[in-house]
Amino acid sequence: MSREILVLGAGMVGVSIAWHLQQRGHRVTLVDRREPGRETSFGNAGLIQREAVRPYAFPRDLATLLRVLPNRAVDIRYRPGGMLQSARPLFDYWRNSAPARYRHIVPEYAALISRALDTHAQMIAAAEAEALMRRQGYLEVFRTAAALDAECRLAEQDAARFGVEHQVLSPRQLWEREPDLQADLAGAIHWTQPWSAVSPGDLVTAYARAFQAAGGRLLQAELQSLSTGQHGWQARVQGEVLDAEQAVLALGPWSAPWLAAQGIKTPLFVKRGYHMHYVPGDGARLNNWLMDAETGYLLAPMQAGIRLTTGAELARLDDRPCHQQLEAAEAVARTFFPLGKRLEPAPWLGGRPCLPDMKPIIGPVRSRPGLWAAFGHGHQGFTLGPLTGLLLGQMMDGETPELDMRPYRLERF
Repeated sequence: MSREILVLGAGMVGVSIAWHLQQRGHRVTLVDRREPGRETSFGNAGLIQREAVRPYAFPRDLATLLRVLPNRAVDIRYRPGGMLQSARPLFDYWRNSAPARYRHIVPEYAALISRALDTHAQMIAAAEAEALMRRQGYLEVFRTAAALDAECRLAEQDAARFGVEHQVLSPRQLWEREPDLQADLAGAIHWTQPWSAVSPGDLVTAYARAFQAAGGRLLQAELQSLSTGQHGWQARVQGEVLDAEQAVLALGPWSAPWLAAQGIKTPLFVKRGYHMHYVPGDGARLNNWLMDAETGYLLAPMQAGIRLTTGAELARLDDRPCHQQLEAAEAVARTFFPLGKRLEPAPWLGGRPCLPDMKPIIGPVRSRPGLWAAFGHGHQGFTLGPLTGLLLGQMMDGETPELDMRPYRLERF
């Protein structure tokens, strides 16, 4: 039966949900204050990470904690205010990263990741977005043999358990693929399954156009209120009142405040990230997406130039930008690959919505009939958006989802 549904949030997750619901014959209005894919989905590395079956755990070993504590690391930075505001969620994140708890979380997380490529493929075809895609995997590059060997052992385990495919590259094989690398390197792992988008924001835009072409309505307007209405849910946006039987909160890091307005608290915290584009220097060419594994940044050959993306900054979502992490990453990256001039006047900044058990919330808000939640994907919203749309569509239509959805329910908190 066709229903009127509001999807709030037009990042990768929200657009994918809207597309799937429209394909199921519902009347869908997608609402966001910005154009699709212009927030967190715009600024990532563009990877659809089939290999990422292990979520990012909170560091628990003393060596890493001592390295991070001075707040000068490239991969992790923090703001005291952000740490204080999110003290309890971060403590629970640390607890869930303990080996026994983490072992339980990994297969639940991997169940999502392992289905990501198929669900993107369906939407790429519908959006006629093949020109934006590369299917060459990416290279995780290591400076020391010890770190490479440790990751290889994990890769072999993940191959056996989760079907992750990889190749180990010697220094010579690495330089054959990337002859302009400048650092003394121990080798690399080529993760062969991931896909990448040369313009992540444009891929989300293409998915949104496919949604509109199927009859969906896209409304660019600021959400002002969300409440129960005569026929289900009512959203007030700039100059308009939208009524629908059901509503989906897919607002990424802005989802928690809207749920809080319904009297429901969630332990969402934010990991911010920065990026900048560069001209390649000295006639150099970057052929692959490259992760400098032991330093904690990634270089990607995007349409807009070579994109450098940073690791995580633990901060409040609305804290002023602090570019020191990007500057530190850039300084190391220039010794790794010849970067030329910057292409933008200021770095891009976005916030990843994270939860203490490293898994997203996907499912109904049971205490608020007709309201659904889809957020908290952490580092993998770009990867998991289409699968989230598929699963939520199955749940909203009363079907048995492809996965056991209990690990992702809101009520676990």
